[in-house]
Amino acid sequence: MTATSGIGEWHYLHGEPTATGRLKTVPEDFKVREDLGFAPCGEGEHILLYIRKRGQNTQWIARELARVAGVTQREVTWAGLKDRHAVTEQWFGVHLPGKAEPDFSSLENGDVQILARARHNKKLKIGALKGNWFELVVNELVVSDPEEFEHRLIAIQARGVPNYYGDQRFGHHFGNLDQARAMFNGRKIKDRNKRSMYLSAARSYLFNLAASQRLSAGLGEQLMAGDCLMLAGTQSFFTINDDNPLDDALQARFDSGDVRLSAPMWGRGRLPSIEAAAELELAALSEQKDLCDGLENQGLKQERRPLLLKPQEMSWQFNGDRLSLSFWLPAGSYATSVVRELVKEAELHEDISE
Repeated sequence: MTATSGIGEWHYLHGEPTATGRLKTVPEDFKVREDLGFAPCGEGEHILLYIRKRGQNTQWIARELARVAGVTQREVTWAGLKDRHAVTEQWFGVHLPGKAEPDFSSLENGDVQILARARHNKKLKIGALKGNWFELVVNELVVSDPEEFEHRLIAIQARGVPNYYGDQRFGHHFGNLDQARAMFNGRKIKDRNKRSMYLSAARSYLFNLAASQRLSAGLGEQLMAGDCLMLAGTQSFFTINDDNPLDDALQARFDSGDVRLSAPMWGRGRLPSIEAAAELELAALSEQKDLCDGLENQGLKQERRPLLLKPQEMSWQFNGDRLSLSFWLPAGSYATSVVRELVKEAELHEDISE
């Protein structure tokens, strides 16, 4: 796999699909509802607004909120980015210490509606959400083997899909990776957002490489010596070793979904996987020393990310050549990873719902 491999070249869990279709022919084909996992407390110096938007990106809404509130853009926050080519509902936070709530109604139009607002005592931070609900429509669906396609849907529902990062992380023609390498080679990047984008691109690419290699070895759903396992629903992990042996009890926890296989989010420090698992991960990244060293030099620390992504409450319905899908995904995962295992040639645009 080359340094410019696209997401279409990452290994499939369920085999390369034969069906074709199109996603996002109109924004209504891709609906996202944010699940914060908590409710605003009703008091405090932060205003939380739940906004539905169509054809607008998260940053644009944030800038407009700052303008209306008369605050700097740094005083407006959100929990996760949402796709522009979609109809999305998400929370924004505006820090207004000692100030009355402005009239935000001037923001509303046919593409922007404020669905709810409330006071809260804490800043809304990136990543402070539980997940997202998705309602997707795949148009112009062409299925050569309906029985196989139905079995594929059931398999995805039961086993999940690879937890890959989408192409948008890497930029047009993988430009963000080129920028990351230039930054690691000494180019100064003054814009903090761009710097963060380039670091994220490098780290996400290494994760995809390691995950794809694991899956291509046929070990995507099988425990092995030295694996690093994540506790379901958390960022906590532990390694299979003498203190945590691979025995019947651990296998039962894995089979039940209590613990999950993971792949590295590269950074400084010791790789937490060991033995055969570490050998597999290091082999997958052996030709990416520049990216690994660059992330370490930038101070990022070793972390883990689940290898597979299992959509929750997944359902589907056919209507002629249209497939409607609905499911819930945890924060930081991509709906297009689900669609990728179903159809080819889907116009995925820039699914950045996190």
